[in-house]
Amino acid sequence: MGTRWPLGHPAPAGLPHVVEIAIRAVEEDLTALAEDSSAWRWTLTWLEGNPVLELDNGTIIRYDPGEDSATITQPSIVLDDEDDWI
Repeated sequence: MGTRWPLGHPAPAGLPHVVEIAIRAVEEDLTALAEDSSAWRWTLTWLEGNPVLELDNGTIIRYDPGEDSATITQPSIVLDDEDDWI
């Protein structure tokens, strides 16, 4: 079972501390962007007893209990215009 909550609001209780740090890091990075994220929400699901969080923009946070670490995976950016290639 899982839950959803708005970006910038407190995360549900019971998440590992490193996951809370990862959430704050993602949210701080998003404040620097000009994109309107006011309607975005986090989705928390539990996979084999471990939290997996996904933000509406595709950002995913996974918890590794063996290392007590959180991994943040940002969504890919696809460039459609050939002029955008470097």
